[in-house]
Amino acid sequence: MAIGFHTNDCEYILRNRIKIRTWLRNCAATEGFRIGELNYIFCSARRLLEMNRQFLGHDYYTDVITFDYSDPEQKRASGDVFIDIETVADNAARFGATPEREMQRVIVHGLLHLCGYPDKTPETERIMHEREDFHLAQLDKLL
Repeated sequence: MAIGFHTNDCEYILRNRIKIRTWLRNCAATEGFRIGELNYIFCSARRLLEMNRQFLGHDYYTDVITFDYSDPEQKRASGDVFIDIETVADNAARFGATPEREMQRVIVHGLLHLCGYPDKTPETERIMHEREDFHLAQLDKLL
């Protein structure tokens, strides 16, 4: 049951790490899961673009790529969540959010994927956003 925060090809410091870990455990529990091994790797746009090309065959920037190692039968959420700090900052400006809030949204987005939530259709994307909003409201109570 470990949640790690790392950097790759960038410098980024996530604030409130202890509270974020507590929040993520609570999010998983609310979704019926427990945390196994969960790593968040903050990286540059260049690094995530390379990964998007190499592993997914996509030639575009994205804010997050989640590698899922979860055990759905055991209800254990495990994986590596790579987050492009530059695209998150750009999206924050585009959506009128603070960079910190957009980062929190992307962090929980990755966990929700590990809990089995897809986001490839308009309906699943709507559900994903609802779950993100719900969990962000819970974080606000912790901070």
